[in-house]
Amino acid sequence: MDAEILDPRFAPLVIGHAKLERLWTGGRWVEGPAWLPAHRYLVWSDIPNDRLLRWDETDGRVSTFRQPCLHENGHAVDRQGRLVSCEHRGRCVSRTEHDGTRRVLASHWRGMRLNSPNDVTIGPDGALWFTDPTYGIDTDYEGDAAQSEIGAAHVYRVDADGGEPVAMVTDMLRPNGLCFAPDGGTLYVAETGRTHDPACPIEIRAYAMEAGTPRAGRHFASCDVGLFDGLRCDAHGNVWAASGDGVRCHAPDGTLIGRIRLPEMAANLCFGGAKRNRLFVTAHTSLYAIYLNTTGAA
Repeated sequence: MDAEILDPRFAPLVIGHAKLERLWTGGRWVEGPAWLPAHRYLVWSDIPNDRLLRWDETDGRVSTFRQPCLHENGHAVDRQGRLVSCEHRGRCVSRTEHDGTRRVLASHWRGMRLNSPNDVTIGPDGALWFTDPTYGIDTDYEGDAAQSEIGAAHVYRVDADGGEPVAMVTDMLRPNGLCFAPDGGTLYVAETGRTHDPACPIEIRAYAMEAGTPRAGRHFASCDVGLFDGLRCDAHGNVWAASGDGVRCHAPDGTLIGRIRLPEMAANLCFGGAKRNRLFVTAHTSLYAIYLNTTGAA
């Protein structure tokens, strides 16, 4: 069994005979998986190779979706089925329209260029929430090296059709993966500031939402192997988090209840498949998947 049960609450979420599958390998640092149900395919980024890849559920083929892709990182699918992308080199959040054209939704805050948007999720009202650390401008490996114009890294909200983003979380050093609880009442954000400050805690922070605004954050979970990265909630409110030893599952109270071990460092994840009960994981050089007995939060 590829799932490790640490708490009885994890046992009903996994399938004893379901095996972890490696669907593809050959990347440098793969990230940002997103499931497009209307097309029955998954897309994900190979950031240093500046390409977006596609895995077709109908026949298992992998092809290049677009290259170059402006060193895209995280992705989400909006309520109209359009792909929303965080661009390192573009230093923006963009959307692929149904006709294939690219539309920039957010690129500046208070007249300053964004750092390098990293991950994005859809809020309860359909707005886009994204993190903006500096990883895409720290070096030339995942984008274009540059100085931060903002001088900080925040979590932003921008309307579904774009506009001026609003900084919603400003108390983190390097916010990374993020997701909402199924009822929209809590925003979870991974802190990866340890890459820049050895004193920064390795944690997921939880922000209670009040009238669409996150209140003071609190510690939710810690990681003792590598860093937390991408996050997703399932329909029961459990938080599935990419980490150095695979995917960790935390109950709504923050308890680590189980994990899915991977042979590589996990970067990001998403739920997909016809029943949204298949967990897709990007991990360093490869794409993995495993069937679960739970579904992704709507």
